[in-house]
Amino acid sequence: MSAPAVERPDPPKTAPTPKPPTGHDENGSPPGGAARLLGNPRLTAVAVALLVAVLSALVLGEGTWPKTWTFDVEAPLRDVDSWLVDNRDSHWVFVYFLLHISNNATAAVDAIESLLLSLGWIGVTGVGTLVAWAAGGADLGRRALKTAGTALGVFAVCGVLDMWEPTMETLALMTVCVFAAAVLGVFLGLAAGLSDRCERMLRPVFDTMQVMPAFAYLIPFLLIFGIGVPSAAVATVIYAAPPMARLTSLGLRGADPAAMEASASLGASPWQRLRTARLPLARKEMMLGLNQAIMMCLSMVVLASLIGSGGLGNEIYQALASLAMGDALVAGIAVVLLAVLLDRTTAAAGERIDEDAAPGTGWAARLRGGPLWAALAVLTAVLAAVGARLWEREWPEAWTVDIADPLQAATEWFTAHAGSGVPLIGGTLTWSDAFTNVVLNPLRDGLLATPWWAVLLLAAALGWAVASWRAALSGVLALGLIGVMGLWNRSLDTLSQVLAGLAITLLFGFLLGVLAARVGRVERMLRPVLDTMQTMPQFVYLIPVLALFGLGRTAGIAAAVVYALPAVVRITAQGVAKVDPAALEAARSLGATGRQQLFGVQLPLARRALLVATNQGVVLVLSMVVIGGMVGGGALGIDVVTGLAKSNLALGMSAGIAIVCLGVLLDRVTQPVERARGRR
Repeated sequence: MSAPAVERPDPPKTAPTPKPPTGHDENGSPPGGAARLLGNPRLTAVAVALLVAVLSALVLGEGTWPKTWTFDVEAPLRDVDSWLVDNRDSHWVFVYFLLHISNNATAAVDAIESLLLSLGWIGVTGVGTLVAWAAGGADLGRRALKTAGTALGVFAVCGVLDMWEPTMETLALMTVCVFAAAVLGVFLGLAAGLSDRCERMLRPVFDTMQVMPAFAYLIPFLLIFGIGVPSAAVATVIYAAPPMARLTSLGLRGADPAAMEASASLGASPWQRLRTARLPLARKEMMLGLNQAIMMCLSMVVLASLIGSGGLGNEIYQALASLAMGDALVAGIAVVLLAVLLDRTTAAAGERIDEDAAPGTGWAARLRGGPLWAALAVLTAVLAAVGARLWEREWPEAWTVDIADPLQAATEWFTAHAGSGVPLIGGTLTWSDAFTNVVLNPLRDGLLATPWWAVLLLAAALGWAVASWRAALSGVLALGLIGVMGLWNRSLDTLSQVLAGLAITLLFGFLLGVLAARVGRVERMLRPVLDTMQTMPQFVYLIPVLALFGLGRTAGIAAAVVYALPAVVRITAQGVAKVDPAALEAARSLGATGRQQLFGVQLPLARRALLVATNQGVVLVLSMVVIGGMVGGGALGIDVVTGLAKSNLALGMSAGIAIVCLGVLLDRVTQPVERARGRR
């Protein structure tokens, strides 16, 4: 009898050897810098292009665009200017179209100025305060009273500072431009929000308009309408309409699908769905768009003083031209106060709209709506009819205070005592000279020494690495157009200032943004400062930096840094703060320190936000560096200023085209896109 078979256990299974993560070596170690570089063809292309540019600059030392490849663009522009001047009153395009726009713009601004004059200073102050109170809720709540108090204080301070007349001129032009920009923006927003084809057609137009500096809008309309209010008004409307259009389209496309489905199920027509569902649901975005349009209108209206718009902008321009810093500061204070008033009023109106949309507020909202605004309109008409007979039209001269002379004396004292010679730190003028000699001059000389073909190669590599081959092609074509126009050297001079300003902006912007995202106290401290900085028009930034750093490129770069910093800080803080909490919790559970969490988790996951902040920073820095040509920035900026001030449109237009090309180049090489659906 055979022995029973003994069941043998299966041999133990050996666990498979884990494979190292993708990109790591067989020991599981992360690849070194050289391995990462060779493993990424886009990064390799940038490194090679940069190496070629540096070596060619060191070896050749000359990067001027070939003269045989240039084209005289100023001669055709002079011919166009002459033709427009000769035919402005006779050609059918002007007689039947453009002159109607010009006459209507002038008539509308004159009508608003006449209304403000007939109201008198008491009527304007009273009606303005009541409008702000109504926008804040028309009650005795804190918001309504605070908004009304802000309006009352702004009008009073503008009068006391003897800025009443230029403030009324600016307010009249602002009223017309805001109304026209809002109407145009809503119309374009409806088209883009309701039609995919229109959205695809308008998107590249809005993208291009977004990267164009403000100066670039003034030149073509000055060419068409000449010096005066019409060119300023049309340029302001075109400049301010895109944010209204984009946010209107965003609100319409983001309407709640459930509400739209309910409206359709009740048999509503497309027009009824738009009127009763889409537009009410998009009110918040549209109000935000109106706020942005108002602030952009104010910025452009002040800047348009270069082409004869008058108002507060003209006061600043004349003061800067004569280096009367006291007068410039007084006008700048009035502009900032007006900006704060408009921003706070529209923000309060937006908050009230949200509250009125809540359940149970229907009758209250109606009472604060049509009847209240109708009563304000009647009151305005009555005061306009009798106001000039009851009180003075202008702010009383006896109630003004001259602070221009003390401010001028304070500025001169600061320049004499803190500009240079301060122990250990030197002074602001010393810093300006050092920054120019150590940073700006070497950077400009390095760019000018780089051969033109190496600059094109580097731009193409950056565009392809960051975005796509389309971005690379756009950057190369933009640089090529600059070279063909014969503005290669001046454009690279402007580019050197933009790069220096961008580096400083990103350094402080990323630092403050990370601090604001990680430390609540820092965020609360920065919030009112950033809010105020974002409401200030571009022109105003030139005043303090000119007093601190004097005439020169450093002053323009300092203004650009301060102007672009709020956007970079806020985008960075938002990106870092919205990192997935699960990822941070996992890092903490593994014992990661705060520094490791920041550099190993938060910053890598916020990479998209950091790239967006860089893109916004470079566009804003370029816009302000160009305006810095007024305070010694030189290069393309001074060409535009000279062209506008002396009506040399051939010079100004060609420089404006080069600025737009620089804007397109910098936007394309810093604007990341999704390259493939599978990599999102």
